[in-house]
Amino acid sequence: HGLTKLNFYSPSNKTRHCAKGKMLITLMDWNCPPMGLETLKIDDFQLHASTTKRYGLGAHRGRLNIQAGLYEDDLYDGAWCAGRDDPLQWFEVDARRLTKFTGVVTQGRNSLWSSDWVTSFKVMFSNDSHTWVTLKNGSEDMIFSANREKEIPVRNIFPAPVVARYIRVNPRSWFGSGSICMRVEILGCPMPDPNNYYHRRNEVITTDDLDFRHHGYKEMRQLMKVVNDMCPNITRIYNIGKSHSGLKLYAIEISDNPGEHEVGEPEFRYTAGSHGNEVLGRELLLLLMQFMCLEYLSGNQRIRHLVEETRIHLLPSVNPDGYEKAFEVGSELSGWSLGRWSNDGIDIHHNFPDLNSILWEAEAKKWPPRKMLNHHVAIPEWYQSKNASVALETRALIAWMEKMPFVLGGNLQGGELVVTFPYDRTRSQWVAREQTPTPDDHVFRWLAFSYASTHRLMTDANRRVCHTEDFAKEDGTINGASWHTAAGSMNDFSYLHTNCFELSMYVGCDKFPHESELPEEWENNRESLLVFMEQVHRGIKGVVRDLQGRGIANATISVEGISHDIRTAVDGDYWRLLNPGEYRVTARAEGYGLSSKKCEVGYEMGATRCDFTIGRSNLSRIKEIMEKFNKQPIRLPVRQLQARRSRERRLGT
Repeated sequence: HGLTKLNFYSPSNKTRHCAKGKMLITLMDWNCPPMGLETLKIDDFQLHASTTKRYGLGAHRGRLNIQAGLYEDDLYDGAWCAGRDDPLQWFEVDARRLTKFTGVVTQGRNSLWSSDWVTSFKVMFSNDSHTWVTLKNGSEDMIFSANREKEIPVRNIFPAPVVARYIRVNPRSWFGSGSICMRVEILGCPMPDPNNYYHRRNEVITTDDLDFRHHGYKEMRQLMKVVNDMCPNITRIYNIGKSHSGLKLYAIEISDNPGEHEVGEPEFRYTAGSHGNEVLGRELLLLLMQFMCLEYLSGNQRIRHLVEETRIHLLPSVNPDGYEKAFEVGSELSGWSLGRWSNDGIDIHHNFPDLNSILWEAEAKKWPPRKMLNHHVAIPEWYQSKNASVALETRALIAWMEKMPFVLGGNLQGGELVVTFPYDRTRSQWVAREQTPTPDDHVFRWLAFSYASTHRLMTDANRRVCHTEDFAKEDGTINGASWHTAAGSMNDFSYLHTNCFELSMYVGCDKFPHESELPEEWENNRESLLVFMEQVHRGIKGVVRDLQGRGIANATISVEGISHDIRTAVDGDYWRLLNPGEYRVTARAEGYGLSSKKCEVGYEMGATRCDFTIGRSNLSRIKEIMEKFNKQPIRLPVRQLQARRSRERRLGT
C-alpha cells in the first residue's frame, strides 16, 4: 500500500509497462461480481463518506436496494445523503485488500416523501486513502451518467478494470429538486492474497457438488428432468396449473412411492417465487432436490429416512412470469420490485381469500360450532366467480392445497432474514401491526424457531440488520401481523382452509443475489431446510376407523384447549402437529359417535400413534334402515306433536 510504482497492462497486447507515480493496475478481464454491499458481506466500518446529513442517512445506509423505515427515522433511512450539496462530496468503500474494480451500480434514495438521486459522478481510487487517482477518459476526468429516478438501478462498467484497495464515488450533479443521496453496489474481484486473514475468516465454502447458477424457465425444467432421470424411483415431476402467460407451474415430488399417498405418511411442501423477483428461494429448492437425490443415492441415512417416511413436494417457481422479467435484466439491475407481481399485476402471496374476517366475525357473534366451524372455513362465493381479481397462479395453488393432504409447508421469500408465522392479519381493524396469535401459537413459534435457529445468520445477535428491523432480537422469528398486517396471505388461508400449517421463510437480505453468492446462501440455509421438513413428524398421527375397520374420511380431530380442529384424509389417516405434552384428543364424524383418549407427545422425533374407532350413531342407523326400505321418517308439525303428547298424558299412556 502507498506504492509509488505499479504495473499497467495494455488491453491490446498485454505488454507490461511501468509508470512512475501511478498507483493503479489495469487488466483485460473485468467480469466481476458485486462485492457485497447489498448482501452485507461489506461491513458498515468499510463504508465512509465526506459528510452525512444525519446518522440514519450515513454511509452505512448507502447500500443498493436498502429500504427505509416507514417513518424514515434517524436510525433507518433509505440511502447515504451528504451533509452538503456540492461537488466535493464522496462515498467510499474500503475493500480491505487489493481488488480489481470493474464497475458501479447506483440508485437514488428509497423514500415515500423525498425525491433524491445523483445524475452523474466521477470515480476515484487509492491504495492508502490519502493519494487519490481519478478515472480518466483520455486526459479528461471520466464522468458517468447515473440515475434518472430513485428506484431503477443503473450500472456503469469501467473502460478497463482498476486494481486498488479503496474506491470513491464522487457525485457531480443531482436531481434539481433534491439532494445528494445514493445507494451503491461496487463490482469487483479480490486479488489473490493468501495472507489476508480477514478475507479467509469470512469465507464460506461448500463441499456439495451442485449446479450453483441461476436457471431460467427452460433451464429449471431441464434440471428437474436431470434429477428425475438420476433418481427415477424416488422422484416425479408434475404441474399444478399454468401461469398468466401459459408457463406450467412445475413441482417435483420426492418419496419412496412417488405418485401415491401412503396411509400414515405425512405430506410436506416447499414453495418459492410467489414474488418472481425473490429468486433465492427458487434456487434453494432446485439445490435441495439435487442434494436429496445425490445423498439418497450415496446412502445418507438421514435423507433416506426423510424420503421413506415423508411425501415431499417442491414447487420452485410459483410466479415464473415475474421471474423471467427479473432474470432478463439480471441480479444487479432488477431493483426491489421488478417481477414481483404476476403478469396481471397481482401479488400472489396475498391474493388468497380473507378467511380471518369471516372466522372472527362469527366468533364476535358467538355463533355455535354447527353454524361456523373453527377450521376448514369455506371460501366465499364472490371469490370463486370469474370476475374476481384472482390470479391463475393463485387458483392453481388453492386447487393443489385442497387436493393434497399437506401437514406442513414453508414458502421461501426474500429481502429479509426472518421466519414469519400466522396470523398475518391484525385482528383489530385499521391497526398496522399487532400481535395476532393463532390457537396454535406455541406450535408455530417452535416451527419458526426450528428453521431460524439452524440458519447460519438469522439468530446471530451480531449480524447487521438487512433494512430496518432487528429480528435477531426475536430469535429470528416474528408473528406476521406484528411485523405488518396483510390480509389474504397464503399462510393464513392454509391454516384456516386446510390442515396445513404454513410459514414464510425470508432467506436472505438480497432478493436476487449474484450467481457467485449461491454456494454461500446454500450453506446458510441447507440445514434449516432439512430440519424444518423433519418437523412434519412432530405431534400425533393415526387413523380413524369404523367398527368394520374401514377408514373414515373427513372425521374431525379436536384437541382439548386448542380451538382449531383438523380433518382426516380420504383413507381416514390424520396428522396433528403438537408440542411435547399430554393432550385429550377427540375424534368425531357425521353419522358416527365420538371417541376420546389421552395422547402423549414426547420430545424425541416421531409422531405419537393415536388411533380411533367410532361406531355409527343410533340416529344415523335408523335413517339408513328407513332409506334401505324406501321409507322416510314421519316429521309431525310442532303443534300436532304437542297436542298428541297432551292427549297421551290425559289418558295416562
